[in-house]
Amino acid sequence: MLPKDEPRRFDARRPPADARPVPPRLATFLDSQTGQRITTAAAATLGGAIAAALGVPLAWMLGAMAAAGALAWHERAASWPVTRPVSLLLLGLGLGQTFTTPVMAALAAALPWLVLAAFVTILIGILVAWAAERPAGLDPRTSYFATVPGGVVVMAILAQRAGVSVPPVSLMQTVRVMVVVVLLPPLITWFAPRGGAGAFFAERPEVWLPGLLLLLAGGVAVALALRPARLANPWMLGPCGLVIALSSVGHLPSGVPLFLVDAAQVGLGLSLGARMSRAFLLSAKRLALVAVVATLAMAALLAALAIPFGLATGLPVGAVILGTSPGGLPEMTVTAKTLELGVPLVLGFHLVRTLACNLFVEPIWRAVARLRRVAS
Repeated sequence: MLPKDEPRRFDARRPPADARPVPPRLATFLDSQTGQRITTAAAATLGGAIAAALGVPLAWMLGAMAAAGALAWHERAASWPVTRPVSLLLLGLGLGQTFTTPVMAALAAALPWLVLAAFVTILIGILVAWAAERPAGLDPRTSYFATVPGGVVVMAILAQRAGVSVPPVSLMQTVRVMVVVVLLPPLITWFAPRGGAGAFFAERPEVWLPGLLLLLAGGVAVALALRPARLANPWMLGPCGLVIALSSVGHLPSGVPLFLVDAAQVGLGLSLGARMSRAFLLSAKRLALVAVVATLAMAALLAALAIPFGLATGLPVGAVILGTSPGGLPEMTVTAKTLELGVPLVLGFHLVRTLACNLFVEPIWRAVARLRRVAS
């Protein structure tokens, strides 16, 4: 027995004697894959709700990503394979409804600027890749595919096709998207007022449940039909294209309620956060650190160009910053929707850049390699 005046010592390695042990069945369930998936989904939803209550920009995605990331760091995060496809489906349907006939006309008029911005973005990516080669310990070709902001999946596919090692490309591209998602939404609110969409703004259509169910079924059908084409993002682009076609001719059967877009944010944030395992982040600490610095440099350069670009062309500055940013297509378009910054324009910027990367990244690399050989 300890004297009454001597404090009881606490051993952190064992639970207090009066603590109730976790029932064996519950412990087994929580350790199972299904249990971890349910826990991760619940934590991500709670994280999004807390962030939304605090008024954080892009709250549902960032809150979900933080919660899932915390679990992933302790190797406790898991998600259902359908989480990201379903989230992209809902996001595609929600984004497509903003493409009315007047918006399509404004987007067509801006198309030359979108093409110019796509190639300028690739050029900035080339410059940053050159600067990142030595610090990252990569050869020039790997650094190029790992740094040019063409989308995580797209650049991994192109790297594999070019005979480049895919793991460093996937790691640097994933870190790039995470850094932009965390930093850009709060910063963009300082540069552009909410709702600054100009000619690219469209009223949200009314929701009609039977029409919404038809849209969901049609979106799934189109996405499945596009999968054999090996598009990088059929689950978003297919449904989005379907709704754009219906909306542009005035036959959209229903709008997409906001809570479904919020659910898509949670799913995307969960998918990103679940990748942030300790093994993933610590497997190549030097490479991850270089990816963070390279992303910050690229984002700063592109934002510095986007502001005068928007002012000179008359396009909404906030939408141009998001459209030219090194973030991913789903993440930047959902940011635009949340901040009401001209979703069609931001989506147009990223679609054109994705197409340019698919078509020209490899030829551009060959040209760059020839120039480097001549210069050396």
